[in-house]
Formats: sequence, C-alpha cells, structure tokens
Amino acid sequence: MRPERRWLLAFTIAACGDSQPLLTTADPLTTTFPGPIETTTSEQSTTATGEGPGPVSEAWMTGSPTTSTTGEATSTSDGGLESTTSSSTTGDPLADCPRLRVMVPAGEVLNVRPSPSTAEAPIATLANGELVDTVAAVAGETIDGNSLWYQIAGPDGFVFSGFVGCTLDEKPEPPAGYYLPLTCGMSAKITQGNDGGVSHQGKDFYAYDFGLGLGTPLLAMADGTVHHIFDETGPGDPCYNGGGPECGPYGNLVVILHGDDTSSYYKHLNEVHVALGQAVTRGQTIGLSGSTGYSTGPHAHVMRQENCGQSKCQSIPLSFVECGVPVQGQTVTSMNCP
Repeated sequence: MRPERRWLLAFTIAACGDSQPLLTTADPLTTTFPGPIETTTSEQSTTATGEGPGPVSEAWMTGSPTTSTTGEATSTSDGGLESTTSSSTTGDPLADCPRLRVMVPAGEVLNVRPSPSTAEAPIATLANGELVDTVAAVAGETIDGNSLWYQIAGPDGFVFSGFVGCTLDEKPEPPAGYYLPLTCGMSAKITQGNDGGVSHQGKDFYAYDFGLGLGTPLLAMADGTVHHIFDETGPGDPCYNGGGPECGPYGNLVVILHGDDTSSYYKHLNEVHVALGQAVTRGQTIGLSGSTGYSTGPHAHVMRQENCGQSKCQSIPLSFVECGVPVQGQTVTSMNCP
C-alpha cells in the first residue's frame, strides 16, 4: 500500500468512524488484444483529511443564508466520534467561482455526495482536472478543520472543498469531429474494428486497433483535458513487451475528457507524454505506441467512451472525420494536421 494511502486509512479509523471515503481509488480497467476482454476492477477506498489543495475560500460562508439543511446525528458502531451534519447556503452569486476544477492525487477520484457529508454513499465520482458548475458554497461536515463544501450541478450533489479549486475557465466546446490519432498524412491499417471477433466486445465493442510500429506518436483526436493516465510500465518490466491476462492492468494509457462529456481512450503505450489534468489540443502528441499490458504485438487500442469517472467506461460509436467508421483490414490516412 502506498504511504499516503496508509496515512489516509489511519485518519479514517481515528476520526471518521463509519463515514464514507471522500476519495476513491480509480484503478485502470484492462483492454485485451487478442483474447477475451476483462470487465472487472478492484476498488480500494480511502478517506481524505482536507489537506492537499486546501479550502477554496472561507469567505463563501459569510452573509445571510438562503436555505439550510440539517442531517441526522451519526455515531460509529465501535464507539467512535459522533457528528451532526448541518449546512446553509451563503446566497452569494459565486461570481468569482462559477466553476470548480477537481484536484485529486494521481489514481484517485473525488466522490460526489447527496449532502455535504461523508455519512452517505457517493452518487457519482469526478476525475482530476474535471470542470463542474458551482451552485452554492455551504458549511458542512468539518474535515481536518475545514467545513467548506460546494454544491455542484452536472452531476448534482456536494463535494468537499479540499479537492477542488475555483476557476473562471470555461468548459470546452464539444468537438466538431474526431480525427484519427495519427500524425498528419500517416497511414495505418485497422487490425481490429468494432464488434471484433478477437476482443472488441462488451465495453470495447466500439474500439479500434491500429497496427503501429513501436514508438509511433499517438495524437489527441480532439481538444480536451487529460482525465486519467497510467504510465508505470517501463522497459524491463514483465508486461512492457506484452503478455497474457495477468498484464491487463499494466498497459500504459491516456484518457482525455472532451467538451461533449465523453472521453477518448488510448492504450498499450510505451511512453506517456502528458500529465493528469493537462489541457491538450487536437493533434497534440500524447504518447508513443507500444505493446504494454495484455497484448500480443505492437498496436494502439483507441476508442471513444462514456464519462463514468473511471479510466475504462462503456465504449460508444466513433466516426472519424477522415474515413467514417473503418473496418478491419482497411488502411486509413490521417488528416489530423495542425
């Protein structure tokens, strides 16, 4: 277990009793080529203390409240702390905080709550770098001395202020189209298309495999924000040059969140060239192709998917500007030009 997770777990036991975690580990799911797809993931939970980015602004809790919510008192089954959750909105128009950007440690997602408290189970999760609209600032459960929470829209709920920051950044516009993830003018063969008989079923139904040599640049198919990465498999590691199902979790990947609230997924990379939360533009190099993870040869596994808060979600139809919906064996040429 990583040191920070041990520390967070210790806080949960000492101070939070039976409360639910603020953050949840977002382990990457696996993609297979060829062979059966893995569709399960293990999830570890932690509770955060409010350290990290820190509270956005205690000033939001001043002024005359317009509404209030009071929760029931709760106590732990093992005699831990008892707490009562109450909150009141500030009535502030939030002109300086119209949106929030999620800022969480690598590998974690921020839990969205039905009330400003950890007492209830999450109703949704948000990934690092994600933008959400602010509805109100409220006083809720105090965590490590910080009682500031935000009510948000899309998804509707509450998030703890310690893992978000106010921003005037606008949400990106939906992409006008998705381009091939290849350098301008480059051609490549589709080695497996949608509904492929090898591994493109289930969550990977609408995926494409591009036959590429090692170290080929992979480009962002549309503007967006880096939503998830996994870049821990390097030269000399057992799954760097491919492997069986046991290598599934170790394929390097990048996931980019787009303005239409869908994401694009790029896996089996030898190198990742972007950082979590980074804004990228269409045509920007995000990494180099490889054969990491569950793979039998160099290729890139690419798809468009729903935004479920995790790295691997249900794939959805993807039509490229250059060639529509290509099929297995078809050679495609990129127009993903600057």
